[in-house]
Amino acid sequence: MYYAEKQLVKVLPRLRKAATSPELQQAFEQHTAVTQQQVERLNQVFEALGKKAQGKKCEAMEGLVREAEEIISDTQKGTKTRDVGLIMAAQKVEHYEIASYGSLATLAATMGNPQVKELLGQTLQEEKDTDQLLTELAENNINEQAAQNESEGEEEEEDEE
Repeated sequence: MYYAEKQLVKVLPRLRKAATSPELQQAFEQHTAVTQQQVERLNQVFEALGKKAQGKKCEAMEGLVREAEEIISDTQKGTKTRDVGLIMAAQKVEHYEIASYGSLATLAATMGNPQVKELLGQTLQEEKDTDQLLTELAENNINEQAAQNESEGEEEEEDEE
């Protein structure tokens, strides 16, 4: 997760820049700051375990990042359709992180390390909160605006024929 979070710190500003909606841009900006705190929290986890903080390449996060970058390249700049794709990509990341941190927190509890469980549990809650925020952004306006843009585009194509 250390590697994954560090990758995310690098990619979130690109997602923010690619987003059209000011609300989505703000969500990506806020999550960048939260993710930086999560990296620091993982440093605390390593310290509590008496280990040096280091990451191991995370193929899952690499794939999720590639998918987000493909969404950016495959969608038109300034469209709500791109925002929908960015939200989907970001939620896939959040779901991966929720599964990972949930498992790690459970493992820490099983191993009798309440301090590590608490640290990982904080991050788990932040990931759940971010996922909920992304859902709300999508449901409150972005999905509907993208659908309207798509149907307007279809009407324009029919008018051209």
